[in-house]
Amino acid sequence: MANISLKRKQLITSALSKHLSLDSGTACGISGEDDIKSLYTNVLKTSGNWSHEKENDEVFKWIGFAESFPVDAQACSIALNKLNEELSQKSVLTGNGMKPSETDAIVFSAVYPSVTGLSNPEREQLTHVMRWMDYIQHKEEFGDLFEKIPFEKPAFEPVGARSTGEVETDSNLKKTVQSTKSSEKTEVEQSTKKSTKNSEKFEEEQSTKKSSKSTEKSEVKNKDAGKKVAEKKDPVAKETSEKDKELSVSLLNLQVGLIRKAWKHPSADSLLVEEIDVGEAKVRQVVSGLAKFCTPDELTNRLVVLITNVKPGKLRDVMSEGLVLCASSKDHSVVEPLLPPEGAKIGERVSFAGIDGKPEDVLNPKKKQLEKITPNLFTDEKGVATFKGIPFMTSAGPITSSIPKAGIK
Repeated sequence: MANISLKRKQLITSALSKHLSLDSGTACGISGEDDIKSLYTNVLKTSGNWSHEKENDEVFKWIGFAESFPVDAQACSIALNKLNEELSQKSVLTGNGMKPSETDAIVFSAVYPSVTGLSNPEREQLTHVMRWMDYIQHKEEFGDLFEKIPFEKPAFEPVGARSTGEVETDSNLKKTVQSTKSSEKTEVEQSTKKSTKNSEKFEEEQSTKKSSKSTEKSEVKNKDAGKKVAEKKDPVAKETSEKDKELSVSLLNLQVGLIRKAWKHPSADSLLVEEIDVGEAKVRQVVSGLAKFCTPDELTNRLVVLITNVKPGKLRDVMSEGLVLCASSKDHSVVEPLLPPEGAKIGERVSFAGIDGKPEDVLNPKKKQLEKITPNLFTDEKGVATFKGIPFMTSAGPITSSIPKAGIK
């Protein structure tokens, strides 16, 4: 086991104190003989947050990970890959839902120096570690203990990149047509040469064929003309275009909102009520099924993505005027609101490259428009929220989640 330095212990203690909102003096007077487990218990007791529930095998597993985190480059790489694998199905290490725990603060402090020394290609191999560290450094108020690690947002190709392929297809089609015409011309010439001995018979046959072909072409043109007229009158094509429109995310009025206040629903344990500012004259009241996954304090002053054109209605006698979009793991054990980037403007509309259209004034529940769109909403392997793979974008960058490959609704 690695012998962790006193300096690293003091850093971990300071991070724990910041996490628990303790006075910075708590970090002073740490003995070099104390292990991280003792530091953890002492800081929690000082803060008044210690209980036997805080001591369990999972917590001690990560404390041991931090205590023995190596300095050697090769061993460090193995440890970080192990952490990356563990985080592939988690938003945080031992927190409740999306709330970081003391364990997250400890492990973050332990691995931070090593992660900052990695090259960009090395960081790209640690997708889940980098996603987790970016979440922790924005969620926790560590003050000046750590400089924020720059996190490169995923790039994406705008819709319409197929134009080059379509040009190539058109070019190949022209070549095929030219080749076919050349082949037909060669066959006629060969046939003409072979029939020189009986030219009169040949001319009669050719004349008959031309007449037949002309008649066939005329019939085909008439059929095509009739088909086009039928298509213009046929309402099926119109229905198809309307169905495509119903599936477009442009029907949703997605806006960046700020939760000003949140509290428990008075008559439903699974529901929370939030007052959300979307830049209107007054805040909107929204009811969300988030009580099992986060507390009112965690939601207060948090940016979210709100569908503002759902039909208002009461949920257990409390009026709701919107829908907070959340990412959910496959087993629904972890659910969290989507996170607009720092710097996104309150009230701005979320956009999608290559998709234009005016949102409905109010979604029609009878048409089940929302139910048809949400199956196409998900986070990618880097946690970026997308519609059919096209990122949710704001003026400050893409909207994300700490849960990769998650459904959104």
